[in-house]
Amino acid sequence: MFFASDNWAGAHPAINERLLRESTRFAAAYGTSDLDRAIERRFNEIFERDVAVFFVATGTAANSLALASLAKPGGVIFAHSEAHVIEDECGAPDFFSGMRICPVEGPRGKMDPKHLKNRISRYPQDAIHHGRATAVTMTQASEVGTIHTLDEIETLAAIAKEAGLPLHMDGARFANALVELDASPAEMTWKRGVDVLSFGGTKNGCWCAEAIVFFDPQMAKELPFLRKRSAQLFSKSRFIAAQFEAYLQDDLWLDLARHANAMANRLRAGLDASNSARQAWPTTSNEVFAVIPKATAKAAEDKGAKFYDWLEPHDMSEPVADGDMLIRLVTSFATEPQDVDAFLDVIAAG
Repeated sequence: MFFASDNWAGAHPAINERLLRESTRFAAAYGTSDLDRAIERRFNEIFERDVAVFFVATGTAANSLALASLAKPGGVIFAHSEAHVIEDECGAPDFFSGMRICPVEGPRGKMDPKHLKNRISRYPQDAIHHGRATAVTMTQASEVGTIHTLDEIETLAAIAKEAGLPLHMDGARFANALVELDASPAEMTWKRGVDVLSFGGTKNGCWCAEAIVFFDPQMAKELPFLRKRSAQLFSKSRFIAAQFEAYLQDDLWLDLARHANAMANRLRAGLDASNSARQAWPTTSNEVFAVIPKATAKAAEDKGAKFYDWLEPHDMSEPVADGDMLIRLVTSFATEPQDVDAFLDVIAAG
């Protein structure tokens, strides 16, 4: 019953097998191998245009370097007030970009368009003392398990473009959002106005594989130097490329995300049928947030369940009662139906 994070899951067997095969041969280093180049071309196919792709090790590195590539002196980045880049990356985006992040409120993990427009207006390009608006970053799926619709992405992009700002997408759970929307990668990104993407693979079956994708390669001119300076240029980067080769082959990445989402739906259905627990708010990705009695949570932990307690979001409509607690449950490609059912049985017994 491992629901603490999809980061807790291992690597998919197909990805392990591809890494094993790669380990027995020689290849050019620092991203110049035939395999590296082939996977860069594969990204072009997936996104239906020529893109610039840079492999890195972690999602924090991907977000931080993507935003650093957009940096201006005195720059201000706009993100949801509870976004991962604000809450969970130890200031890395600020550190690497030299900019600061301005929080933007909005319900269910999504920036309110009116609030975003208002925040941007406070930082005009000649605001020497306050700083100047430089970029917008959004999270897909969001930090609270919700998914931006294609129209919502387009709305945020239009606000950014009106102000002359690029839009970055934190796609740590990109595949989970994509299959839920039943959209193509192009439709969920550049066709809706996204300029730069942090493409996550680690949470969805890879061992250590993230990529920064620029939909206009001209925007990526500084990234090679930023990546090297931040110690993210792997000498054996082909091992990241090898993971992506297996991950993307025959749409494995989409199948893994569909499975994770299906297991989350199984959890949601069980919580909805429960007399003692409830969903804290509706989610549609592989993250589920639940309010359960503290005694039930303890019983579940005693039986081996792993999950995190969670701080109440600012816009939570129904506060958590004294005897209850808010928890986050995350499913993965490795979650089995019996894991979900065992957890729900504990909830029912409580």
